[in-house]
Amino acid sequence: MTHLLLTATVTPSEQNSSREPGWETAMAKDILGEAGLHFDELNKLRVLDPEVTQQTKELKEECKDFVDKIGQFQKIVGGLIELVDQLAKEAENEKMKAIGARNLLKSIAKQREAQQQQLQALIAEKKMQLERYRVEYEALCKVEAEQNEFIDQFIFQK
Repeated sequence: MTHLLLTATVTPSEQNSSREPGWETAMAKDILGEAGLHFDELNKLRVLDPEVTQQTKELKEECKDFVDKIGQFQKIVGGLIELVDQLAKEAENEKMKAIGARNLLKSIAKQREAQQQQLQALIAEKKMQLERYRVEYEALCKVEAEQNEFIDQFIFQK
């Protein structure tokens, strides 16, 4: 432990009894101040200068305010990040819905195309059937005409 020994030398001229009151205290404060020691408002001996102590307190308050503001900022940013994440999830869901809808439309278009091809094939088949029936009808009409002619000839011969 280091002890600081302060000594003051007083000259005989300074020992005059007509001095101002409190000069000893002022002189002690000056000597202590030079040694880096100070008295606070409660006359307690301090290592730091009262101005430095006050500035330290102000800095401590400012730091506390700053930390509080940073905490608020972090809460706001956290909320913003959550909101952005939620919006990203919703956007991803909508994207998936859009992809599903697009795929469904493609599927429907392919089904319609396949159905159209089936119907065209059916139409072609029915046209061929119609042509067969037309040829058969013409043949039957010819047979009928021949039979009618045969009947007419048979009736006239009798």
